[in-house]
Amino acid sequence: MTVEPTRTVVHLLRHGEVHNPTGVLYGRLPNFRLSDRGREQAGLVAKALADNDLVAVIASPLQRAQETAAPAAEAHGLPVGVDDDLIESANRFEGMRTSPGDGALRNPRYWPWLRNPFRPSWGEPYAEIARRMRAAVERARVAAEGHEALCVSHQLPIWTLRRSVSGQRLWHDPRNRQCGLASLTSLVFTGSALTEIRYTEPATAWADDPSRTNLL
Repeated sequence: MTVEPTRTVVHLLRHGEVHNPTGVLYGRLPNFRLSDRGREQAGLVAKALADNDLVAVIASPLQRAQETAAPAAEAHGLPVGVDDDLIESANRFEGMRTSPGDGALRNPRYWPWLRNPFRPSWGEPYAEIARRMRAAVERARVAAEGHEALCVSHQLPIWTLRRSVSGQRLWHDPRNRQCGLASLTSLVFTGSALTEIRYTEPATAWADDPSRTNLL
């Protein structure tokens, strides 16, 4: 008798909006919490996943990720696990204002950090981000085999993972990332093989149409 491979889904959830009144690149800095809107987004995602077969909720150790994970975990009666490999990428500009017009990128002292955008030279290498994110997803897949897991992480790690598992080059234009606040990038596995990638924005959909009960 042939045994059909199990179907497992690992959802990668980007954290909600962060309270950041000074507009710095907060990166891995501690004590950056969700804003009021971010907490609302986390609650909306939890409602959207209420009927999903979640058996594990795992988050980056950073406060904004832990707070985003909490409503979904509570709704399913699960603890929030921590996986350090889901953390935000390291960045030399952490704690600085680096938006256009701030002048940081025009300062010659920072030019050595910008010498290689393909690695990138200003922070954690894309290849290392992809490696650790793949490891975190594999642990989540094994833990939730035959069910679903929710992993809460950050924009660049999730987008780098998606490009990696899709066989795309890892360097990219940040303006083209499909990874909005409180969005879900869902990896569907048949056995251990990745067979489908889905992208949804459940917080936005729920805000537009609260009657929806399951987006996936």
